[in-house]
Amino acid sequence: MRHTWSAARLRCPPELVVEVEQRAAELARAAAALHLDGTGYQGVGDGVQTAFVPGGMFLYLTIVRHECVYVLQVTASPI
Repeated sequence: MRHTWSAARLRCPPELVVEVEQRAAELARAAAALHLDGTGYQGVGDGVQTAFVPGGMFLYLTIVRHECVYVLQVTASPI
């Protein structure tokens, strides 16, 4: 399973980008382990989920049939 997003369109600290990329890769590996044949998956997905990382958070959507984790929104911590 892969993860996809366009870091070029983000206006957030580079450290946050690294954290999001690492967590998205973890999520993609976990989904691949859970759904060995994602293209044949027939169940209902989990919907949009939130992941918290140092420096902020992001919303992501796992589409098992696409074998992909999509990062939808990244929000930097205001602190």
